[in-house]
Amino acid sequence: MATISEQQVIDALRCVVDPDLKRDVVSLGMVQGLRIKDGHVAFTLEVDPERGPRLEPLRKLAEKTVHALPGALTVSVVLTAQRRQPAAAPAHGHAHPHAAPQPPAGGQLLNDVRAIIAVASGKGGVGKSTTAVNLALAFARLGQRTGLLDADIYGPSMRRLLGVEGQPQSADGQKLDPMVKYGVKAMSMAFLVDEDTPIVWRGPMVQSALEQMMRDVNWGPLDIMVVDMPPGTGDTQLTMAQKVPLAGAVIVSTPQDIALIDARKGLNMFRKVNVPVLGLIENMSYFCCPNCGHRTEIFGHGGAQREAERLEMDFLGEIPLDVVIRETSDAGHPIVAAVPEGEHARAYLAIAEKLIRTIDTSVAVRSATAPRIVIS
Repeated sequence: MATISEQQVIDALRCVVDPDLKRDVVSLGMVQGLRIKDGHVAFTLEVDPERGPRLEPLRKLAEKTVHALPGALTVSVVLTAQRRQPAAAPAHGHAHPHAAPQPPAGGQLLNDVRAIIAVASGKGGVGKSTTAVNLALAFARLGQRTGLLDADIYGPSMRRLLGVEGQPQSADGQKLDPMVKYGVKAMSMAFLVDEDTPIVWRGPMVQSALEQMMRDVNWGPLDIMVVDMPPGTGDTQLTMAQKVPLAGAVIVSTPQDIALIDARKGLNMFRKVNVPVLGLIENMSYFCCPNCGHRTEIFGHGGAQREAERLEMDFLGEIPLDVVIRETSDAGHPIVAAVPEGEHARAYLAIAEKLIRTIDTSVAVRSATAPRIVIS
């Protein structure tokens, strides 16, 4: 098979002309972050934010041009708007320093997904990604057509957690097909870059990459999509709240006070953007010695349940700190798949069942309150 080089890509892009500036995207310095691996090409087109919403045809043209090159298996082009600093404040007023972020241009994404659930945490290290993966597998075991989107662009972990080999392919040359493992459709930056390669991108590039993983992947109709969010309350959380019809968010926390403080921030963030919080999961709830059976509450116990009651949201369940959960996750064979009848898998399944009931109720309420149009 023919190989493709960076110079071939650059030469091809010299034929892609910006419709406003009448010069090619290479000479304008718009091409950034070009990467090629085994025939998979990815780069960004950096534009002024004022023109960003109008330049989707330019992005598609660049993608089509490079895809026509011999040896190009897939091409991913991200359109990113880098805001320039204004020279001076407008004469008629001043922008508020804490003005709310504006929603990205374009309509909502993932409209073929019945319910999208964001699995979030206020801080890292609480087992959010492990929880997200096992919940996705639990939904699939319960008969739901399930997708798993890794929205943690800087720290993607789905290749390791799912034990995925290879890279996504494109059957139609336009959209990537998601990787499928354990009956779940999955997409992650971890499938597109080497495990040791850092993602050194500005915020707008992360937002554009996230939107492309939703828009330019052949997800097909799904009952549930689980979104593994990055920790914290930043750009990715706002993008998901603004660009997709989230059914709700699930907050993951350990029982210790410092983690619950951050979990509270995550809860309040989702409430501010009108995303319902479906409940709180207490992860690493306790440790049970595999030799003697003695139970130790390393991070305390019950803190998440008390916090859920105080904040008037559902407590979905507790997951212990167990070496088997860690070992199966590191091996790419999550506990719900590795020991499907075990007590830990049953705990994830019980949480998934609660969430399905909540989602079904929410969908039924929306359907009942929607206006009906009768043509006589």
